[in-house]
Amino acid sequence: MYPMKNIKNIIFDLGGVILNIDHQLTSEAFTALGVQHFEQLYNQFKGSRLFDNLETGHITPEGFLAEMKKHVAEGVTDEQIVAAWNAMLLDFPLQRLQLLQQLRQHYSMYLLSNTNALHLETFNKILQETRGIPSLSVFFDKAYYSHLMGYRKPDRESYQMVLDENGLKAEETLFIDDTLPNIEGAKVVGLQTLHLQAPKTILDIFRPQNS
Repeated sequence: MYPMKNIKNIIFDLGGVILNIDHQLTSEAFTALGVQHFEQLYNQFKGSRLFDNLETGHITPEGFLAEMKKHVAEGVTDEQIVAAWNAMLLDFPLQRLQLLQQLRQHYSMYLLSNTNALHLETFNKILQETRGIPSLSVFFDKAYYSHLMGYRKPDRESYQMVLDENGLKAEETLFIDDTLPNIEGAKVVGLQTLHLQAPKTILDIFRPQNS
C-alpha cells in the first residue's frame, strides 16, 4: 500500500499501468510486413523522430503511414500498417477499471499518456467493445494525450500542463508510470512518483495485502 497521507491528486500513465500492452507484438507484426530492424526504427525510450512526431501531433496519421510505407514490403496496405501498429494494444483488466472508480471517490484523477491518434481511436474501441465504456474520460477528471498536447513525457511541459490547468500542487500529486525516464521527468517538476514495475500492478499498490 502506497503511503497516501498527503496525496490529493493522482496522475496515471496508460500503457502498462491501466491498459495491458506488448510492444513485441507490434515489432513482430511489422517484421511480418517486411520491415527490417524494426527495433531500431522504434525504441520505446528514445524513439526515432517519426514516432516522437506522431506522439506530439507534429505528423498526421496519414504522414506516418506514408513514411512507414517506405519500410514495408511492396503491396502492404494502410490497413495492414495500422493493424501492425495497434497490435501492441491488448486489454483493460476489469479490476483495474473498478479500482479507478473507487479511487475517484477519494482523489482528483488524471491520465497522462504518450500516445497518438491511431492508438487513441483503437484503445477506446477496445474499451467500448469489451467493457461497454465509450472512453477512458469517464474515469478521470481530465485525460491528457501527448498528440493533442504537443508534448510528451518526459518533457517537463507535459507534467506542468496537467498541474497548471487544474491548479494542482506537485507535492500533493502522485504520478504513476512504468517507464523510468518518465518518472525522472516527473520528479523534475516536484511530483511525488511511483515507478510501477511488472509483475506488480496498480492493484498491488492500492490494496492492502491479504484484503
